Amino acid sequence: MEYVSAVESVLVQESQVASLGMRNSLSIALPKGRLLQPSIDALEKAGLQVPGMDEIDRRLVYDTGNGKVRFILVRPADVPIYVEHGAADLGVTGKDVLLEGNWDVCELLDLGFGRCRLVVAALGGMVAADAHDPESLKLPVPRSGHILRAATKFPTIARRHFAPRPDLCVEIIKLNGAVEIAPIAGLSDVIVDIVDTGRTLADNGLVPVEEIMQVSARLIANRASLQLKSAAIHQIALALRNNIVNHSI
Repeated sequence: MEYVSAVESVLVQESQVASLGMRNSLSIALPKGRLLQPSIDALEKAGLQVPGMDEIDRRLVYDTGNGKVRFILVRPADVPIYVEHGAADLGVTGKDVLLEGNWDVCELLDLGFGRCRLVVAALGGMVAADAHDPESLKLPVPRSGHILRAATKFPTIARRHFAPRPDLCVEIIKLNGAVEIAPIAGLSDVIVDIVDTGRTLADNGLVPVEEIMQVSARLIANRASLQLKSAAIHQIALALRNNIVNHSI
């Protein structure tokens, strides 16, 4: 039996016991950008029929032919918003997004793709080797003399990272776009940002100084949906997990 048929069968059964007016379809929020295609690939390998998606055509909602599964295409940072408020039952987003927003959602699975690092980086000419660890670099001396300025799209994570160091006075500067230019323009001493290959850092003369964490794509669920559509959601999560296990063997 095709997996998607099993999901649809479960949805029909659950709709028979759902309260009047409850949706009997499953909505999945997918992130635009670099995580979109890996998300589609993972869902298809798990057995779901994902309609052709193209960010260029400006469509944001895609339905399967029978309307049992709906896909919503949104910005990565907005995925947990849709899931938390019930506009989507499931979603795919990065662990960095979840930690930055502290969303009230259920994290079901590490999907194993979209792996990258969240690091503190600085201009190569502003850092020196750590005397206690010659293979590591230490934070640059603040240009202001005593306050280290850190530009980032992740202020919550950055504050949490620097908080245990009372000897270090840090000013967090929230940016919404590319942060690599901040040290070059003199806005900050360091940046806190996501690094994949490291090429963007290198192209801008930046080097990683500290690694905060490893991040990857996660499957998340709305708390109410996890109760009302439990069987269908767990079937999807199980199929995704089995695919990850089989791929790693």
